[in-house]
Amino acid sequence: MPRDPLSTIFAALADPTRRAILERLRAGEASVVELAEPFALSVRAISKHIGVLEAAGLVTRERDGQRRPSRIRAEPLAHVDRWLEGYRQLWNRRFDRLDERLKRQQKGKHHDPTG
Repeated sequence: MPRDPLSTIFAALADPTRRAILERLRAGEASVVELAEPFALSVRAISKHIGVLEAAGLVTRERDGQRRPSRIRAEPLAHVDRWLEGYRQLWNRRFDRLDERLKRQQKGKHHDPTG
């Protein structure tokens, strides 16, 4: 059964190595060898991680002569952003209520004749 895009993206992002690869690709395209440099993993293992990112739509690989540079694709992260938006709104409402409560408490302290 195929997974929904959000599940596929979250599964790809669940691994810290893949998140680090994406972080590196934010700076620009890179070859598998370049992406493998900071890790104690083989080029083959990094290539498998890139394959998972590619299957989730987060990375593209194109042939450029002998190189196959990987590039980040930010568009799929829009799915994550849309999903998170509801939670952002929830937290903003909670922070607004907390801010109001703190303002009321501060106001009460200033008007307290025993304070």
